[in-house]
Amino acid sequence: MPVVSGKNIRKITHLDAFEKNAGVGIVITDSEGTIASINPVALKAFGFAKKELLGKPVNLIMPHKPDQIILHSTEAGRLKRTTLPAVAGLNMVAKRKDGSEFFLEVAVSIYNASGEKYVISILNSSSAGKKPAIASGFLKDALEQLVEKRTHDLKATLHRLEIINTELEEAAAFQKAVLNNAGAMIIATNKKGIIKLFNPEAELNTGYTNAEVIDKKQPVLFHVKKEIQQRRAELLQEFGTVIKDDFRVLVEKATRNMHAEEQYTFIRKDGSTFPVMLTITAMKDRAGSITGFMGIAVDISERKQAEENLIAALKKEKDLNELKSDFISMASHEFRTPLSAITSSAYLIQNYTSTADQPKREKHLSRISSAVDMLNNILNDFLNAGKIEAGKVPVHFTQFDIKQFLMSTIAELKNNLNQHQRIYYIHRGDKNVFLDSSLLKHIIINLVSNAHKFSDSECPIEIKTIHLQQTISLSVKDHGIGISKEDQQHITELFFRGSNARNIQGTGLGLHIVSRYAALMHGSMTWKSKLEKGAEFIITFKKQEEKI
Repeated sequence: MPVVSGKNIRKITHLDAFEKNAGVGIVITDSEGTIASINPVALKAFGFAKKELLGKPVNLIMPHKPDQIILHSTEAGRLKRTTLPAVAGLNMVAKRKDGSEFFLEVAVSIYNASGEKYVISILNSSSAGKKPAIASGFLKDALEQLVEKRTHDLKATLHRLEIINTELEEAAAFQKAVLNNAGAMIIATNKKGIIKLFNPEAELNTGYTNAEVIDKKQPVLFHVKKEIQQRRAELLQEFGTVIKDDFRVLVEKATRNMHAEEQYTFIRKDGSTFPVMLTITAMKDRAGSITGFMGIAVDISERKQAEENLIAALKKEKDLNELKSDFISMASHEFRTPLSAITSSAYLIQNYTSTADQPKREKHLSRISSAVDMLNNILNDFLNAGKIEAGKVPVHFTQFDIKQFLMSTIAELKNNLNQHQRIYYIHRGDKNVFLDSSLLKHIIINLVSNAHKFSDSECPIEIKTIHLQQTISLSVKDHGIGISKEDQQHITELFFRGSNARNIQGTGLGLHIVSRYAALMHGSMTWKSKLEKGAEFIITFKKQEEKI
């Protein structure tokens, strides 16, 4: 037998006032015919106490035709309405507690409470005449007012829900717009580090899709292992804590409410890398507990490149300033000797007035000419070094006969050698090469000039060119004072002079210029030398194809 629960009784308590104060009997049953409520008028008519009927079948008091009420309940349930107009004029036989029977006129209506249907029966004895109809109308009005109020409340609630839904949609659209157009990679994770949000900028920069990382990967995927290890060591030093988990290393400061920008290197899906500036923040609930982490990373490749370019420019500026400073220092020393020679020779020539003094005049004119050549070479070295450091040396590759070119250049250089000094030249391989002839001539002049200065007057200078399938090499060898091992590591530096060459005139720019000119033609310089055994310098060029 069904029993009315407290829950069911609570659902209909809003009719209590009406039941208690109504002048007619009221019986409320559920859809199964169980009495859910009965008012004092009805209890008096049947002769029962309230506790004797609640939860009992309605046929206890209406034994003969209770199915009519159930029928109306069932039929009403099929109609998707909260209430039906009251049905009056149902004549039924009722039964009192003492077993006696009497006639009742019943008006029936259906009430829907929280999805459950109840049958409300207004009872009156047949002698009461029109009272059931009056009660029925009263009940109808009460129920309709209740339905109207509930309908109004429901409409207001729906309107509010529509407003909230619109606000939520606008907030969601704004959030999506921010995520899609932030200009930064936004990666959010849960507390364990599993990626839960991966915006389009992150997809574009890393090469990974949402499907590849969300609910599958940690942001550690994008980090260089070495940098995480370095950060782990820094955290150990800063907090005295050993952090084993890599993700924990990344978010440790965020868990301590420390929001600092840190530079990392991100790894793309294709293995390439790029620098980022990363800020990680802990996300918390209302109670202050961490629920996840959000990282915002900005690609700083352009900024890094600009910084590197600026550093390079500053270094170049510094080198040029140092070059100017060294030039002044070197010029004041190197220019003194030839200028003194020019001054003294010019003075002496003035004193040679007779024809017999012509040989003496010629001697001093030769000294002046030699000093002028020396000054010219010094100035050329400084100018060439300055152009190299400023990146203003043009390179023009042309095809020419290297053997014929070397022989022509050597013929020019012989005038600057000692009377008994000889140059021996040999060539092997194809004579046609594709190089910058002007830069090559500067290289030869510098190397031969050094070989001449650092060798005895009778020591030969040996030049060799070899054209192989992939390379072209030029070597200049002397049998002079040589270079110590300690000095060899500095010989291409600006203004460097060997410890055994301090008393020999020179700027210390020759080999620096040679190495830089070689590099401009995709070549490199190597050397072999021992003290007092001479030195050999080899320039090797990678073979270049002539562009048509």
